[in-house]
Amino acid sequence: MASLTLVDLRETTGALRRDDLPGVALPVEGPRALVREIVQSVRTGGDGALADLTERFDGVRPRALVLGREAMAAAYERLDRRLAEALRVARDRVREAYEAERPAASSLVADGIEVRRRIVPVERAGCYVPGGQARYPSSVVHTATVARVAGVRDVVVATPPLPDGGLDDATLAACHLAGVDTVLLAGGAQAVAALAYGTESLERVDVIVGPGNLFVSLAKQEVAADVGVPGAFAGPSEVVVVADGSLEPRVAAIDVAVQAEHGPHGLAWLVTWDARWAEQVLEELAAYVEASPRRAQLESTLEAHGYLALVRDRDQARLVADAIAPEHLELLYDQAVRDADRVRHAGVVFVGRAASAAFGDYVAGPSHVLPTAGTARFASVLGLEDFQRRLHVVEVHDEALSRLGWAVEALADAEGLVAHADSIRIRREAGW
Repeated sequence: MASLTLVDLRETTGALRRDDLPGVALPVEGPRALVREIVQSVRTGGDGALADLTERFDGVRPRALVLGREAMAAAYERLDRRLAEALRVARDRVREAYEAERPAASSLVADGIEVRRRIVPVERAGCYVPGGQARYPSSVVHTATVARVAGVRDVVVATPPLPDGGLDDATLAACHLAGVDTVLLAGGAQAVAALAYGTESLERVDVIVGPGNLFVSLAKQEVAADVGVPGAFAGPSEVVVVADGSLEPRVAAIDVAVQAEHGPHGLAWLVTWDARWAEQVLEELAAYVEASPRRAQLESTLEAHGYLALVRDRDQARLVADAIAPEHLELLYDQAVRDADRVRHAGVVFVGRAASAAFGDYVAGPSHVLPTAGTARFASVLGLEDFQRRLHVVEVHDEALSRLGWAVEALADAEGLVAHADSIRIRREAGW
C-alpha cells in the first residue's frame, strides 16, 4: 500500500537547505557512461545507428525515421473531435501566454555610440516529447508552440515510436496544430544525439528542449557544448502540495497523485500544519492509489520518494517549499495569494483551491517544461529566450573618439593590451 514517509519539522528552527530534506538521488554515473556511448554511436553511425539503438532500447524498428507535414495533417483529420478541440484550446492558451511575453528590441544613444539590441530566433529547434509508458501530445504543444511564437524557422519533434513502428494520431495531430515541420521517430539519448549532430535523414538543430527521463537529461548535458540546451534539468516530475483542513482530504490526496503518476524517480510532498487532517489525506491517498489504473506508477514514486512534512505554520511551510525548489508548487489554503508572492524557488506556483497542477500540464498557458531536481533555484520555465539570442549592434560615431577614447586607452594600457590602445590612438591622432 502506498504511503508517505513522515518528516516532522515542527521542532526545527532556523534556515532550511535542500540537503536537510530527503529527496531523489538519481544514479548518474552508470547511465552517464552509457549515454556517452550512445551519443558517439549516433554521431558516427547516423541513421543506421539510430534505428539499431531504437530497436535495442525500445524493442521496435521504426517504419520510417522521419515523418513530414502530410502525415501530421492526415492524423489530425482522423482524430476524435473532442480531443482535437482540446489540443487546439491548449495550443491557443500557450500561444497567447507567450505572445504576451515577446521581448522588444531596444536602443540607447549616448556619447557618440548607438547600441541596438536585436532579438534573433534560432533557425532550427528540436523538441523532445517523451513516450514509453504513455503518450504526451501535450508536450508537443508546450514546446513546439513556444518555438513558433519565438520565430523559429524549422521545428523538429523527436518522440519514441509505438510498438508497431509508427506513431499515434494524437501526437501527430498535436504536431500539426503546433506547426511542426518534421517528426523524428526515436527517443532517449539516441534521439538527443540525432538532434544535436544530425543524420542522413535529419539536419542538426540549434537548440534542444523538452522533458524526459534521466537518460534524456544526461544526453542533453553530453551534447551541450555543441547545441543550445536550457539550464533547467527537465527530468522526472515533482510536486509539493501545501494545504490544511480548509481543503477536502480527497482533493489533496489526488493532487499529490497528479505528478506521482508519471512514475519512477518522481517526487511528491504534502506539507501541512494540520496533523489530524493529514491523517485523513493519507487514508484517502491509500484508497485512491489502490483503485487507480496507474497504481504501479503511483506506488513507484510514493513509496520511494513520497513525503509528508508536518510544520509549525504557513511561514515554515514556505521555507520547506523553497528548500525543495520543486517543479510544481501548490498553495491550497486561505491567504495563499499573499504567500505566493514570497516564494522564491519553484518552477511554477499554483494558488487557490481550484488550482490543480493539471491545469499547468495542459491549458494554463505557461509551458509545462519546468526545472526539476532543485534547478528551480536558478532555472526557469521554458521561455521564448530559450529559442532566441540577443544580438547587439554597436554603431560608433566619430564623436565617441573624443568623448570615450581616452577611457579605452587608459584601460587597455592598464591591462597591457597594446593593440587595443593603438586602435583608438590612430583614429584620434588622425583627427576623426
